[in-house]
Amino acid sequence: MASALRPNGRPLGEIETWIFDLDNTLYPASCRLFDQIHDNMTRFIADRFALSAEEALLRQKRYFREHGTTLRGLMAVDRVDPFEFLDYVHRIDLSRVPADPVLLAALQRLPGRKLVHTNGSTRHAERVLTHLGIAQAFEAVFDIECAGFDPKPAASGYRELLRRHHVEPSRALMVEDIARNLVPAAALGMTTAWLCGTIDWAAAESEGDHIHHIVDDLGGFLTAAAATRAV
Repeated sequence: MASALRPNGRPLGEIETWIFDLDNTLYPASCRLFDQIHDNMTRFIADRFALSAEEALLRQKRYFREHGTTLRGLMAVDRVDPFEFLDYVHRIDLSRVPADPVLLAALQRLPGRKLVHTNGSTRHAERVLTHLGIAQAFEAVFDIECAGFDPKPAASGYRELLRRHHVEPSRALMVEDIARNLVPAAALGMTTAWLCGTIDWAAAESEGDHIHHIVDDLGGFLTAAAATRAV
């Protein structure tokens, strides 16, 4: 199954702008790249506050739970410089991320604009896109700085993305592996596609009407979408 259309699903024929999450979406969660970022977050907190790894992990999880991202918690509670944090946590080895020729071909064939909307940094996104060989397919990256460091699913970032890049939401589709991050997208009028089966906690809030397509193979989904647009 590349895609399942929900009863409230929407056709793809009029989509002009395709918006993609980055981590665990444009590359598979199975390569465990984000584990490196997670471990770097723990080390950053441990080093900054002279905590054990266990204590640092507890603070990391608490900030994620209470503030939406670990970074947001560090900024709000501890006044940590976000650029210092992002530079540290994104020092990762990309060699474990496999090439995806099907995704590359689908992006090249798919008409319309393509954007990345990430809670990470532009530099991290550009490194990943370049490694995958798909950087040329994307018009721009809308990162956490562009969103005023207010992470998804805060609606303000989505509105700013639409404003900054002149996106008509009724003609846009957003792809995410975290189901709850599609709530604001749907509320603003976008079509949504949830990339399921990545990590268990990402499935929270996946049963609502805010999800129009369920996808388990992004390359296959976009290949089918490109074929639909061609017809």
